[in-house]
Amino acid sequence: MERMWSPWRSQYIDAFKEKKDENACVFCHSINENIENDNCLVIHRGKKAFTIMNLYPYNNGHLMVVPKRHIFKINQITTDEFAEITKQITLATEALTKLYDPHGFNIGANVGKAAGAGIDTHLHFHIVPRWNGDTNFMPVIGEVKIISHELLITKNKLIEIYKELN
Repeated sequence: MERMWSPWRSQYIDAFKEKKDENACVFCHSINENIENDNCLVIHRGKKAFTIMNLYPYNNGHLMVVPKRHIFKINQITTDEFAEITKQITLATEALTKLYDPHGFNIGANVGKAAGAGIDTHLHFHIVPRWNGDTNFMPVIGEVKIISHELLITKNKLIEIYKELN
C-alpha cells in the first residue's frame, strides 16, 4: 500500500500525548466550545447530546452524534440520552438531505477499538451520507478518499439549516 502523509492527522494524535485526564477527550473538550469558533466542529447542542462534524470524514457531510456524558458502552446510555441521540440523528439526516440530497445514509457506532472506533473512550454515533457510485476507483485502486467540500463551509451551511429546522 502506498502511504500518503497527512500532517493534520499527526497534530491530532500528538495533542493527546500530554493530556491524561477525562478533559483530554476530544468530545468532552468540544461540549462547551463556542460554535461560532472556526476550530469548533460542533453544529448543534441539546441537553444530553450534541452533533459534531468528523474532522476525518468518510464522506462529505460525515456527522457524529455524541452523548455529553463521558460513556463508552451502549448499556450506559440512559433512556433520556437515547431519546435525544435518536432525535439528533434524525435531525442530522434531515439537514444533510437538505444540503446534499444523498441517496442514503450509513448510521451506526463502532464500539471499542476492535470494532474500528478511532475514539473508543467516548461513545458516538456516525451519520455518513452516501451516494450511488460514491466508491470510485480512488479508494479501491489508489487507497485514497476524496472529500470535495471544505469542512468549515459545510459546517456553516449546516448550522444555518439546523436553525431553519428547529
